[in-house]
Amino acid sequence: MASDNKKRSLLKALSWRITATLITFVASWILSGDLTLAFSIGGVEFFAKMFVYYQHERMWDRIKYGRSEPPEYII
Repeated sequence: MASDNKKRSLLKALSWRITATLITFVASWILSGDLTLAFSIGGVEFFAKMFVYYQHERMWDRIKYGRSEPPEYII
């Protein structure tokens, strides 16, 4: 069964957090009008949610539901 290694899960978590944090930062800035508050919200959200996402990915990597075996190639 194919699965992601820990490094791949970490890189996926990091790339997603950058994207999602930019959205949170912009939304916070628009709603509050305060750049400092928006940076604070984005900073806390970045690290907290990256940790949670990484754990979530590792948990799902252990679940077989919905996975299919890669085809075997005959050479």
